[in-house]
Amino acid sequence: MAVPEEVRAAKRINSEGERIIEKAQEEAERIVARAQEQAAFLIDERGLTQSAEAQSREIISDSHRDADEIRRGADEYAVGVLVGLEADVVKTLQSIKKGIALLDERRAELGTETSAGSEDGTGEGWEGEATEPSNSGR
Repeated sequence: MAVPEEVRAAKRINSEGERIIEKAQEEAERIVARAQEQAAFLIDERGLTQSAEAQSREIISDSHRDADEIRRGADEYAVGVLVGLEADVVKTLQSIKKGIALLDERRAELGTETSAGSEDGTGEGWEGEATEPSNSGR
């Protein structure tokens, strides 16, 4: 009688061991599945990170190209404005030179008329004034 009780206890222990092993195997499968999900998530996240980094490098590169293009355009505009300004200054300088020449001619004519009609005969028409402007700008 004692033997069958021990056999039943052994069967119970054996079945309990099998149940524990099954439970452990299910837990191991859950852990492996979760680890695979986590790995897939990390791989996807890494892919997204790499994609975002590549996209950011492209955006930065485009920005540098745009900035260079804007600088070139600004430089071209500045050169155009300065060339136009130079032309205006040259025209103004020419007008000034013509005005000075015209005044020199008038002064010479007035000097000739004054010296011919002078009462004292000294021939001085522009008393106390310089007869020739400075040539530093011409």
